[in-house]
Amino acid sequence: MSRELAPLLLLLLSIHSALALRICSFNVRSFGESKQEDQNAMDVIVKIIKRCDIILVMEIKDSNNRICPILMEKLNREKLVSVKRSYHYHDYQDGDEDVFSREPFVVWFQSPHTAVKDFVIIPLHTTPETSVREIDELVEVYMDVKHRWKVENFIFMGDFNAGCSYVPKKAWKNIRLRTDPRFVWLIGDQEDTTVKKSTNCAYDRIVLRGQEIVSSVVPKSNSVFDFQKAYKLTEEEALDVSDHFPVEFKLQSSRAFTNSKKFVTLRKKTKSKRS
Repeated sequence: MSRELAPLLLLLLSIHSALALRICSFNVRSFGESKQEDQNAMDVIVKIIKRCDIILVMEIKDSNNRICPILMEKLNREKLVSVKRSYHYHDYQDGDEDVFSREPFVVWFQSPHTAVKDFVIIPLHTTPETSVREIDELVEVYMDVKHRWKVENFIFMGDFNAGCSYVPKKAWKNIRLRTDPRFVWLIGDQEDTTVKKSTNCAYDRIVLRGQEIVSSVVPKSNSVFDFQKAYKLTEEEALDVSDHFPVEFKLQSSRAFTNSKKFVTLRKKTKSKRS
């Protein structure tokens, strides 16, 4: 019997990352042996993952530990980030135990080639019926990480099931990750991260915390990747891959960020001369 593994963060780093670091989150839906044997679906999955430099992959169901080695073999590329520290968050708060159906595995990355030099990724894959509590509880994870490590830049991402009936409009006021404006949501409520034409829900999300990382996001890079349209698939073919579209954003390279600051400075000097 297959078991669902904790959300998996893959480091898939390549030469094109010199321009920007693309960070993605993808619920592949029941990624087990049957999907592994579907060559068409696997080809699309590999294409999707290859687009990304760091990707969170969810719903891997692999009792024999075959899928991860196969992916890494297909995706062997040059590393441009490194893992500084990591730990598995355990939900032990008094009176509030076991909120998470899958407790987050927290990873602190060093990224010397991007404008922001380090950041923490906190992944989350909720159970639909408990999404409101689980999303809210991410603030407790944030505070736990801050207590352990001296770090300021955070990425929260995954399949939050943060839409439609699972998180109705009236529930948002009970979610600290939303009511605190210091948490910046890159994937908005109006987005559709589902493949089926019959649904329109923003289940998959990316949220940032930290002035430095927020200012390092490449403008208009935060988006839903419609692989059905990109790879000219039918809805049936797309659903063989997943019922979710990936979500993503890019972090500016240190060179691009420096150049953009110089450009802004030059523009300001030009304006002051004219005035």
